[in-house]
Amino acid sequence: MAKAAAPKTEAPTAKAAQDAFAMGQMPDPADMLEQFRTLAEENLAKSKAAMEKAKAAFDDVQKEAEAGIHSAQENTSKISLAAIDTMRANTESTFSHLEKMVGVKSVAEMIELQTAFVREQAEKAVDTAKTMQGLYQKAGEDMTAPAKAVAEKAMGALKQD
Repeated sequence: MAKAAAPKTEAPTAKAAQDAFAMGQMPDPADMLEQFRTLAEENLAKSKAAMEKAKAAFDDVQKEAEAGIHSAQENTSKISLAAIDTMRANTESTFSHLEKMVGVKSVAEMIELQTAFVREQAEKAVDTAKTMQGLYQKAGEDMTAPAKAVAEKAMGALKQD
């Protein structure tokens, strides 16, 4: 069997050994300082831009929150006034019914008056419930509209970035 020839390795020369341990060229401190300054300025500009966006978003949220509070106050007043009007109408209706009941001459007339009164009160209750439901629904929509607008604006801004 023939032996395979061993690969030839050259002994390192003195110059190659010296290059292996030689230090590379040192960067110029002025260039490093300039690169650092440029990087710092870029990051500062980005931070300022992000801060401006955040401030604008917070200002929008504050305005919308104030609008929501104002809307809640207005709707609360409307609901309260509607409830007071309903109570006033019910009280007047009850007193009117009682005045009629005092003048009753027979049991049949009393039953007729009472039946008519109960029917009238039931119809008023249904109407009042519909009215109050509408007021509460409008109040809910008015109170959530500002938050919805801010959320949509924020999502739009995120999509742009």
